[in-house]
Amino acid sequence: MENQTKFKDFELVGFLIYENYNPLLFTVFFVIYLLTLIGNMLIIMVIYYNTNLHTPMYFFITNLSCIEIWYVSTTTPKLLIMLLTKNKKISFYWCFAQLYMFHSLGIAECNLLAVMSIDRFVAICKPLRYNVIMSTRVSRDLCLMCWISGFLLALIPMTLTSQVPFCEKFYVNHYFCDLAPILSLACSDITVTITINRLVGGCVATVNLVIVVFMYMNIIYSIIKIKTNTGRRKAFSTCSSHLTVVTLFYGASWTVYASPKTSNSVEYDKLIALVYAMYTPFLNPIIYSLRNQEVILGLKKCIQGIKKYIRER
Repeated sequence: MENQTKFKDFELVGFLIYENYNPLLFTVFFVIYLLTLIGNMLIIMVIYYNTNLHTPMYFFITNLSCIEIWYVSTTTPKLLIMLLTKNKKISFYWCFAQLYMFHSLGIAECNLLAVMSIDRFVAICKPLRYNVIMSTRVSRDLCLMCWISGFLLALIPMTLTSQVPFCEKFYVNHYFCDLAPILSLACSDITVTITINRLVGGCVATVNLVIVVFMYMNIIYSIIKIKTNTGRRKAFSTCSSHLTVVTLFYGASWTVYASPKTSNSVEYDKLIALVYAMYTPFLNPIIYSLRNQEVILGLKKCIQGIKKYIRER
């Protein structure tokens, strides 16, 4: 069946049940978006300007902050425009560009969290060989692999979904273009498309989660063997921030993409999507700064440097 209508504009439904609160939602989401950009940029700046933070762990955190800035900027600006102007139209090309970027960055983040667990494993379980194993070249190559694999793997669901013939209704029941809401508009059998999409997403999530779980099992075992309480606390503090971020990411993602669906799940999924699409990028800088004395000290040095520069001017 030839698809004659696939290049028409889509219309995002958004949060219909909360339309009366659009001004309030716009204010809240705008503030969160602004703070997310500022927080992640601060993390990048602090790490860049403090040479003592030029280690593999902080290199990974810098990449995570870059992903979060791009990730939140993929969906939030359009949401803000919808809430402010009530213009919910989105072109076919921009819709699939948004879909592609959202899933590319999601896969890249999933990969990076697994790589960061490997970094914590080496730091705690093999501290004497840490600088050799997690060298600058290895760290760079691992990050590059995370980014490239994310952008390559996301091509599969994006390409398959863009080839689906759509019916005359073009209302995407979400606040951004995601796979399930778009595929629900199909007017042909999409069993193969759904199966391949789930296979790609399931493999990425499962492989990375297995790596994270395996690394933390070894980390916990190594921490238990430490004789002093101070040593245990220090070892655990080095990975507690990462573990919190992993829990937030996988918890929200599983709720939307893997949990059983109910009649109320569409509206529920929109709210949960806010967690991993907006609140997780917002919380990550807070988690990594509040629980990390080195970042706090680095931030204080940056602030002192800025004050000194202003006084000299």
